Amino acid sequence: MITNASDRTVAVSFSPRIWLAPLLLMLLLLATECGGEVVRLALRFDRSAIEAGQWWRLLSGNFVHLGWYHWMLNEIGIAVLVMLCPESLSIAVLARRVLVIGAGMALCLYRFVPSLQTYVGMSGVIHGLFVLGLLPQVLKRDLISLGCLVFLLGKLGYEQFAGAPISDEAAIGGSVITDSHFYGALTAFAYAVVFRVWDQPERLIPRFAGKKPAPGE
Repeated sequence: MITNASDRTVAVSFSPRIWLAPLLLMLLLLATECGGEVVRLALRFDRSAIEAGQWWRLLSGNFVHLGWYHWMLNEIGIAVLVMLCPESLSIAVLARRVLVIGAGMALCLYRFVPSLQTYVGMSGVIHGLFVLGLLPQVLKRDLISLGCLVFLLGKLGYEQFAGAPISDEAAIGGSVITDSHFYGALTAFAYAVVFRVWDQPERLIPRFAGKKPAPGE
């Protein structure tokens, strides 16, 4: 959590079990970026290709980027997420978070942003991951986490009205699809309710409210 800047909290943030799953995700993003333009074109969200039956692009577009600078920003985003919200997530749970947020966000883009033809990048998923990382701490009345979540929500609201700064688009070499941030966060809130992210550790099989836990749970 980010309640304190104590030595113990810092030590937790650098624990190998905290970093294992995020590092695998970061390595996957590195691998796809090393594939260059060929991989980018093969995996990006492409509306015409999706309409032709290539549905996997709804998900795979999250794992490729416009270029190395765009890739670096998202890698830094994942690192900051782990530092601010260190969680001992299994590889399976983090993979589920990424896949559910990524698919939900892309489906919303496909359905509600018909003008969007192509899209790449992990930023929408990362916004959702921040929601899932901060929310359990907010529910524990962590005021710093609450401030971070309020800032994140304010950022999303600002982007919906004002769009992304021109400087950001110039830096990454393309348009910032702010709707991806909004729908990524929205999907994350839905995920939080279904999978009860405040449970520690998060279960692979959701336990709905009112259901008694089975022996050993």
